[in-house]
Amino acid sequence: MKKDKVYKNILLQVKGLISAENNLIANLANLSAVLYNNLDQVNWAGFYLWQEEQLILGPFQGKSACVRIEKGKGVCGTSIEKKETLVVEDVHQFSGHIACDAASNSEIVVPIIINDKVKGVLDIDSPIKNRFDRLDQKYLEKIVEILIEGSNWSYSL
Repeated sequence: MKKDKVYKNILLQVKGLISAENNLIANLANLSAVLYNNLDQVNWAGFYLWQEEQLILGPFQGKSACVRIEKGKGVCGTSIEKKETLVVEDVHQFSGHIACDAASNSEIVVPIIINDKVKGVLDIDSPIKNRFDRLDQKYLEKIVEILIEGSNWSYSL
């Protein structure tokens, strides 16, 4: 199936799940499962949430991961520092990459920003180099928009 069609199907699932529920943790858990199970060649999909002036591991699918990431560290920390999506073709060439899973070779990180405040990131890894492109970025940013609009972000853990 073409990538565009896969993402259109994912968007339908995401919209359906979020329209029925606004609990942030439930939505993060379901979205990580939808992405992990519907995207080809990914070995990790999930979220980190901004708390205590750092990113802290949230709901995800895949092998266990780094629990805390400082702003400016690794792909996730750099994404929130720059407040922009990062598409990394080869994580081994990314200065300061944090290797949670040695099998990961490429990564995309979409920051979650509400009213110019960082709330977290969507992070997806792949064992394939050059796995992610601008089409992935377009759809994953749209998924984050739906998540922002449909979830209650006044969480307290």
